[in-house]
Amino acid sequence: MNLDLRPAAAAASVGPAAAPAGPDHLWERLQRVEQRVRAAVRERRADDPDPDDPYRGQYLGPEAVERILTAPGAAGRRGTAPDSTSDHGGHSLAADASAPPPGSLLARLSAAFGLLPVDLDLLLVALAPDLDSRFEQLYGYLNDDLTRRRATVGLALELCGLPGAGAGRFRFSTRAPLIAGGLLEISEPERPLLTRTLRVPDRVTAHLLGDDEPDGTLAGLAHRAVPGDVSRRAVAGDAPVAGAGVEPAERLRAVAADGGLVYLLDRGGHAGPRAVAALAVDGRPPLVVDAAALAARPPGGLVRVLAREARLGGGGVVLGPLDRLEPERPERAALLRELCAELAGVPLIVHGPQVWDPAWTRESPVTVTVPPPDARGRAEQWARALAVGGTPLSEELTDGLAETVAAYRVDREKLERAASVAARTAAAEQRPVRAADLRAAVRAQNAAGLARLARRIEPAVGWADLVLPDPTAARLRELVLRARHRDQVLGQWRMRPGGGRGNGVIALFAGDSGTGKTMSAEVVAAELGMELYVVDLSTVVDKYIGETEKNLERVFTEAAQVNGVLLFDEADALFGKRSQVKDAHDRHANVETAYLLQRMESFDGIAVLTSNLRANLDEAFTRRLDVIAEFPLPDEAQRRVLWDRCLGPRLPRGDDLDLDFCARHFELAGGSIRACAVSAAYLAAGTGAPLGMAQLVAAVVGEYRKLGRLVLESEFGPWLGVLGDTGRA
Repeated sequence: MNLDLRPAAAAASVGPAAAPAGPDHLWERLQRVEQRVRAAVRERRADDPDPDDPYRGQYLGPEAVERILTAPGAAGRRGTAPDSTSDHGGHSLAADASAPPPGSLLARLSAAFGLLPVDLDLLLVALAPDLDSRFEQLYGYLNDDLTRRRATVGLALELCGLPGAGAGRFRFSTRAPLIAGGLLEISEPERPLLTRTLRVPDRVTAHLLGDDEPDGTLAGLAHRAVPGDVSRRAVAGDAPVAGAGVEPAERLRAVAADGGLVYLLDRGGHAGPRAVAALAVDGRPPLVVDAAALAARPPGGLVRVLAREARLGGGGVVLGPLDRLEPERPERAALLRELCAELAGVPLIVHGPQVWDPAWTRESPVTVTVPPPDARGRAEQWARALAVGGTPLSEELTDGLAETVAAYRVDREKLERAASVAARTAAAEQRPVRAADLRAAVRAQNAAGLARLARRIEPAVGWADLVLPDPTAARLRELVLRARHRDQVLGQWRMRPGGGRGNGVIALFAGDSGTGKTMSAEVVAAELGMELYVVDLSTVVDKYIGETEKNLERVFTEAAQVNGVLLFDEADALFGKRSQVKDAHDRHANVETAYLLQRMESFDGIAVLTSNLRANLDEAFTRRLDVIAEFPLPDEAQRRVLWDRCLGPRLPRGDDLDLDFCARHFELAGGSIRACAVSAAYLAAGTGAPLGMAQLVAAVVGEYRKLGRLVLESEFGPWLGVLGDTGRA
């Protein structure tokens, strides 16, 4: 047998005395395996009285039994060395074992898994049948069993010149590098150790042949960071943010280089790309593991596959976001501990938004805080993400991108998905990306968790639809201003330091019913490009003690994770004044109010409280409010505008319609005016004629009765007679 296991191109370019082919000497080492196998076959045939027996390996004859009985046992062979008088092919692999050349693939494999030279030889003995099928026949012959066509533990030890009863067998223990690292698999556990079959996993074989594609079982769970993508995503990741003390990539790399655990506490600074940039060196990008996918998979054997893939790649591991793994759950915490234990010695950077709990792992990490980027950095991130699709930006978005995205708080994944959706939406219509595309794409990234606890409203109104006094409109614009620049003022400038205070914006809209409080909240959400979530009190308030607080906590937690405006309509039902404690009910009511006081102060989102009676709110809430907007009843001029807008341009109007009279005589709020307009439109539709004053006055009379107000002739004047007796109280 004379095998040449090198690729054809390599074999043609390398002479007998040339250096090993390729970047490592894998093929040379395999040729040594071939030589030892040839020698073993030759020795076996020399001792065989009938080497040409066609049934060899299928039965045990008398001569073979006698030869087994007369051969020395394991105790007699212990400590004996291979025959030194045989030719080169008779030497054991262990006798010629040497460390692979520095920088070669086998050298990196040995360093990553802690292999000795003899481990490499054992691995290559098991690998040979996967590279040349003729080794199967030879191993079947050497095993004296034609059905066992892979190397056994005993055969591998024999080829390496190691006694089966000596220390060599411990290279196959569960803690040995070959087995613990997943480079070798031992099958048939019911057999004695020496007759168990060895197999090299296909992923290891592919790696030794130069394939860097991750193991197929990790599809959807882990991927290698693309080197070009690393530099694009982490342009701002290397430099420290002014005044924030974030670690640059070089320092992160130095901390993680020794294989220690590093935790990036992500405060909105896109810690994932920073971690990838820190580990992506020497052209060996790290393995990026999705924590959510890891938590969803059954853990059996998956962690070991992950650890093997990380060592094969040599670029380290980035795991996160950690909140998706939910390490507070015992089984998830055990999974995290197992992963850290398997990755011992491998650079591991974990990132997430919550503070690290020392109980999660046995090793405490080096914690580095990654603060959110400033307005300029956020705009640059959006610009890079939008540029990926190649769709140009509109002039409006080019000049005002920073202002458009200022209020959005999204992680890297949501940012890139939103940018992709906006770009594809514009490309489908063959036009530049507009600000409206970006707002709609961001709203589409909101999770459905809050929608189960609050009513979701997509804003359909704007500033032009509001009819408000100038002071009230100014307070609304101040609310928008605070929402857009809160990260800069409260975060970077630290205008709200300490005390566990959040970066949320809380506003109170106070005024009579129908004065436009809810509609104003919708306009604010529209201006910020967000959705409005109206808290449904029926899903929050619970008669059992403590349940209301739990429901509210779920609302606040979900609201902080979406780009939306949270609206507590009729807030005095929840935020009422504390009272003197006379019984257990009073004590519980005060505890609920105290909880709300604390939770509103630590809230990180945007919340609006509306109330008809501001005096009913606890005074302690006033200090925690950022904006208070008073909504008075409209005056005559405002009522005239409201009547005209509520009737709209499409409703046919009669010649006798006198909106000036309505505005002057009927002191109604905007909500009541809209109700009257709708009722009058129904009356006009029933008659089939344009809307006249009679239908409008009839609608006003109906609204007065709903409100419990008297229908006075001084208010209705001559139009009361048109209605007849039905118009009088």
